[in-house]
Amino acid sequence: MLLRLRPPGAAAAAASLSSLFPSAPFTRALPSPSCRQRPRARRLSAAAASSSPKDSGGRLDALRERYDVIVVGGGHAGCEAALASARLGARTLLLTLNIDRIAWQPCNPAVGGPAKSQLVHEVDALGGDIGKIADRCYLQKRVLNSSKGPAVRALRAQTDKREYAVEMRKVVESTQNLFIREAMATEVMIGKNDSVEGVRTFFGMDFYAPSVVLTTGTFMSGKIWVGRTSMPAGRAGESASHGLTENLQHLGFETDRLKTGTPPRIDRRTVDFSRLEAQHGDEEVGWFSFDPEFHVEREQMCCYLTRTTKDTHQIVTDNLDETPTYGGWVEAKGPRYCPAIEDKIVRFKDKESHQVFLEPEGRDVPELYLQGFSTGLPERLQLPLVRTLPGLENCVMLRPAYAVEYDYLPAYQCSRSLMTKKFEGLFFSGQINGTTGYEEAAAQGIVSGINAARHSDGKSLIVLERESSYIGTLIDDLVTKDLREPYRMLTSRSEHRLLFRSDNADSRLTPLGRDIGLIDDRCWELYQSKQARIKEEKERLKHTRVSGEEFAAEVTAVSNQPIKQSSTLEAILKKPHVQYKLLDKHGYGNEHLSRIEKDCVEIDIKYEGFIARQQSQLQQIINQEHRKLPDDLDYHSMKNLSLEAREKLSKVRPQTLGQAGRIGGVSPADMTVLLISMESTRRMAEYRRKQDMLRSAAVKADDSSDEVVHVSATTS
Repeated sequence: MLLRLRPPGAAAAAASLSSLFPSAPFTRALPSPSCRQRPRARRLSAAAASSSPKDSGGRLDALRERYDVIVVGGGHAGCEAALASARLGARTLLLTLNIDRIAWQPCNPAVGGPAKSQLVHEVDALGGDIGKIADRCYLQKRVLNSSKGPAVRALRAQTDKREYAVEMRKVVESTQNLFIREAMATEVMIGKNDSVEGVRTFFGMDFYAPSVVLTTGTFMSGKIWVGRTSMPAGRAGESASHGLTENLQHLGFETDRLKTGTPPRIDRRTVDFSRLEAQHGDEEVGWFSFDPEFHVEREQMCCYLTRTTKDTHQIVTDNLDETPTYGGWVEAKGPRYCPAIEDKIVRFKDKESHQVFLEPEGRDVPELYLQGFSTGLPERLQLPLVRTLPGLENCVMLRPAYAVEYDYLPAYQCSRSLMTKKFEGLFFSGQINGTTGYEEAAAQGIVSGINAARHSDGKSLIVLERESSYIGTLIDDLVTKDLREPYRMLTSRSEHRLLFRSDNADSRLTPLGRDIGLIDDRCWELYQSKQARIKEEKERLKHTRVSGEEFAAEVTAVSNQPIKQSSTLEAILKKPHVQYKLLDKHGYGNEHLSRIEKDCVEIDIKYEGFIARQQSQLQQIINQEHRKLPDDLDYHSMKNLSLEAREKLSKVRPQTLGQAGRIGGVSPADMTVLLISMESTRRMAEYRRKQDMLRSAAVKADDSSDEVVHVSATTS
């Protein structure tokens, strides 16, 4: 079984605020909740919370502010965490700096892309919402890498920024057990036994819960830069969160700084589209969610492509010292795979131009997002820079580009459940763990939300193994590797990507979501029906033989391979370049299947051999990699380990042998030393066990002989 349960460990951070006074919590009426195993985490009904408003001392009843789970931060990680927790029955409080900016998309309003779309499908398969909201609010959809194999195909949706936030807020506000409060968390309160007790806000309010999830995004001591000018902010127009970093440092956590950026926005009414290359959406729309209820097609908007010019490069080169990074006043590292335009020009000097995509931010607003054109240049240089792009010579800039640096906590301080190793009940998710992207945040959010609810209920925590999903790979990378730059999910990061496709995310993870309690009866019935239809169709294709001349001729032309006089449809579908659409064209398809189901059937049949081989290899790896390492293993005492390996292993404290092997600085020779040490320990334990058994048997034999002697003496 790839998806394993793990006992509680520890993890996570986030904070938020925009108006002066916190608003009242908002939620639907709560049902009477079930009792908790831990007294401190017991459920409190709405009636209990509202009765006896004051105690004998005249103070407000403290029970009013007791919860099972507190989520700090209302971004994409925070929303998924809060929704998962509340749906599992935990009385959940979502603290956010600005209720009006819940699930805001401050950078590119888009969801999906290579590897990221797989994360979205997996979140949806577990019962999350990012895919459903993206399907509901898309402006355009395209499948990227459609000409390549299924392992790297990726759905990407341009979304309406404002509509996305509105729709997600509706979901959050209408979810039972979920309360919202506008506040800035400044302190995590820790109890006597190194377990979380709750959080304290800037205005001195204490909220109590046995589980706290921090999803701070870019707000923790955030600072935005435009050229040499800076101001404290989590993003443009929103205040930063202060105090939480110092509190976490005081608790013993290591913190560091990262940087990201966003490009200028321009007015579409001032763009000459005749000079741009149109990028239309797909005629046949793809979907992130496996729930057909959200498959509602809508009119698509066009995106456009332009390129940088020599003038663009000249302005950047002449003014590098005006940017925060090259000017030297910001040392925080930015994302490697989404660099600023100045980084592209410096790193790739041989490139004459770079692509820039113009993408709409909404149906009813004139703003265009310039993807691939983020910059840290001063505002006075940004408009001249933008006007060097073909088609934008006379454009008007609506918002300047800016860079933002913020605090994060290297995620090696978390276990794979995303609970911190230092404090039980504290979870980290999203950019506080060093990731970049809405999809990576949502993936961590749903895992931390599930585990926060389970921890407050006294249940064992869920761990998604690396060999189970992209989410598992993401979390394993974060907690294993000492990352010092923003982490972005890539298909190349997964060793088993042929098995972790978007089309089979539900078959891999929906049963787990059902077991956890996030998949309701309706969605479970949809899942079972879909799997049954796919299985029946594969059986039909396996046993159906055809011999039509016209069909055979087209198959031969498409695949460049002859076919036997009477071949099964399965054998035909295995041929190169033959798609299920060809079966439909000649009347051999199944009209009762959806396009998604047909894709699943085609991929399973066409890549059957490759899939079987990778599954076999995976099983061999699992048997070795999942060997558990003792929690109290003293790496410093293993003198045969390299000094670097001793330091890294002691710092990360991996849970399994496979995780140890993925730590930077741990060589194959070090892994051999670990294996020998584990085998030696196992043999010593086995030897001691046998000795104890022999001693126990000898004691029993002595007692028996003494009893016989005593009986003989008595009878005589």
